[in-house]
Amino acid sequence: MCTSVAMQQGGGYFGRNMDIDYSFGQQVAVTPRRYPLRFLRQPAMERHYAFIGMAHGGMAHGAGGRPLYAEAANEKGLYMAGLNFPASAWYDPDPPAGMDAVAPWELLPWVLGSCATLAEAKAKLARVRLLDAPCGDLPPAPLHWHLADAAGAAVLEATRAGAALYDDPVGVLTNEPPFPFHRANLCQYLGLGAAQPENRLAPGLPLAPFGQGMGGIGLPGDASPASRYVRAAFHKLNSPDPGDEMGRVGQFFHILDAVAMVRGSVRTPAGRCDETAYACCYSAGAGVYYYKTCGNSRLTAVRLAGADLDADRPHWYPLHSAQDVRAAN
Repeated sequence: MCTSVAMQQGGGYFGRNMDIDYSFGQQVAVTPRRYPLRFLRQPAMERHYAFIGMAHGGMAHGAGGRPLYAEAANEKGLYMAGLNFPASAWYDPDPPAGMDAVAPWELLPWVLGSCATLAEAKAKLARVRLLDAPCGDLPPAPLHWHLADAAGAAVLEATRAGAALYDDPVGVLTNEPPFPFHRANLCQYLGLGAAQPENRLAPGLPLAPFGQGMGGIGLPGDASPASRYVRAAFHKLNSPDPGDEMGRVGQFFHILDAVAMVRGSVRTPAGRCDETAYACCYSAGAGVYYYKTCGNSRLTAVRLAGADLDADRPHWYPLHSAQDVRAAN
């Protein structure tokens, strides 16, 4: 369960809520240009674009220190995030000849390491076939992917029908059902608006709104993927541009807050709380990865350029997860 948002203002702001019922040892990681990227069936990249994002922290001491990213953005401003897609994701155990076979856990570095733009990524992904292969003792996670840069966004889904790459003019992705459903489902909410509604029920009667926000009556408020998609789209598409870095970052997190899972509001079949473990926003123009956690609502900023981008090993930044309160006096 997750929500990813892409906004093209000011060079691009991209990020997501990570909704999950356990910790995967997540840390912010920077993969520098000279850290070799190895792939099961694709040529290695000895040099590549640097990228930053949230990764499986446990890999810092296993699998050669290779970060396994949930989402990341590279130094050119290309963003990519994997979101849970459990019912529909399908990976090919034996991809046909002539296709680029890439395991799901390899896909993000394979794209971000070599593509500077969304257009380049779409061209590279046109020949991809997701390979059903584990990463050590970790099985491949069932995912679909959100991609974006300052020019637009796209969605990649691999199902039994094949790999499909969709343009995403809304700039939002959640989870099941597949992406075409979410686009079509928006048509059920054409009457929503940020402005106060007109009296179309009975124009001859003196009926008027009795409170602000009534143009949004009918906006779904539950935590299901379909409802989060509609709610994120509504808030994102009605969002004004604050016009400056901190204003845009703050507005981005407000949008993510509108679709966040409050601890205790969603329980898994195992009885655990599904919650927003962290929310993040990458400012492509500033080259800064911002995040906050379920336990600490204060933003932390990690600059991509603050790491040695020509190093040959990843840089890891443990999360600031304890609540950080600024004293006023």
